Amino acid sequence: NMELLCCEVDPMRRALPDPNLLYDDRVLHNLLTIEERYLPQCSYFKCVQKDIQPFMRRMVATWMLEVCEEQKCEEEVFPLAMNYLDRFLAVVPTRKCHLQLLGAVCMFLASKLKETIPLTAEKLCIYTDNSIKPQELLEWELVVLGKLKWNLAAVTPHDFIEHILRKVPLPKDKLLLIRKHAQTFIALCAT
Repeated sequence: NMELLCCEVDPMRRALPDPNLLYDDRVLHNLLTIEERYLPQCSYFKCVQKDIQPFMRRMVATWMLEVCEEQKCEEEVFPLAMNYLDRFLAVVPTRKCHLQLLGAVCMFLASKLKETIPLTAEKLCIYTDNSIKPQELLEWELVVLGKLKWNLAAVTPHDFIEHILRKVPLPKDKLLLIRKHAQTFIALCAT
């Protein structure tokens, strides 16, 4: 008689929360201050973009979210990628035929920053039905980095979750569910 046991374990090793950071109001204040530096500087559909419409952004955002979910990316990857996309579109007039390429590049960069094993250029090209080539993605990576002035460590709504959860009196057994709901709302708002 052989008994099989299944143990689900999060394979990701994570640092423990640092109470010095989570309980110090100065950290939250600094996050709020720094966040403003990483927001698009204008309503780019009005002042920069001529070819791209809001519905097109929504379509590429939905595609990006689906890729991130299917690849089981860290929760921070999608909102960070959308931050890059919005900041780029706020400064560079972009043709609609390049929007999916831009989205792929933004996911590529965000996953490099947040994942232990980032998305590969080849895998992202497959998600575009090979409408872009890895070399093209790598070339655009440099363009995006330049236009964002290499400022990739943007503050996103995810950076606030733990600070807010520490300040609100919540039952411990509900924290995981509340955190997951917050992450879902953040993803929905980014699309």
